[in-house]
Amino acid sequence: MKEALSQPAAPDINARIAHRVRTLRAEQGMSLDVLAVRCNVSRSMLSLIERGETSPTAVVLEKVATGLGVPLASLFDDVDAPPNPVSRAHERTAWRDPESGYVRRNISPPGFPSPIQIVEVTLPAGARVAYETGPRDVPIHQQIWVREGSLELTIGKVTHRLSEDDCLAMRLDESVVFRNPTRKPARYIVVVATERPRAERRARG
Repeated sequence: MKEALSQPAAPDINARIAHRVRTLRAEQGMSLDVLAVRCNVSRSMLSLIERGETSPTAVVLEKVATGLGVPLASLFDDVDAPPNPVSRAHERTAWRDPESGYVRRNISPPGFPSPIQIVEVTLPAGARVAYETGPRDVPIHQQIWVREGSLELTIGKVTHRLSEDDCLAMRLDESVVFRNPTRKPARYIVVVATERPRAERRARG
């Protein structure tokens, strides 16, 4: 646990985030100004993120992901990695939130197409992260599975207190606050699933 908390982010992580934001925005034909309005992040901040010249907080990145209509985990994807159904521990890159100090790692195999993503998060003792998540064009579901310690989640106005081995299912359509009220780090697994658009489901059905 201590090792995970003290591990620095790889030097290329901001470059990876920059590449993902630029690519996702271009794929949707959005200008910086349009994305700034959609995610409520200033154009200048978005420009810095896309150039890899800043270390944005988890809260800012969640806003950007919401504006792009993707899960936060998608911004950390290594899309240049060759498709592989296997993810190796030594290949994963940790990212630390500069504001709360929480550490996250994408566990799912990079470059492999799947509607499911698995993320491991370590939230330091006493830390709190508040996401201003709103409704998405494509519904996104999450399940939070606590592996060590305790976690307090407030979804909208409802608070859930989770202990080790508890699991909470939720949908990303309102504000979410993650809080570790204890004096020990909390480690949990986040499973993210993105629903396919209805038109795509009908076409495949």
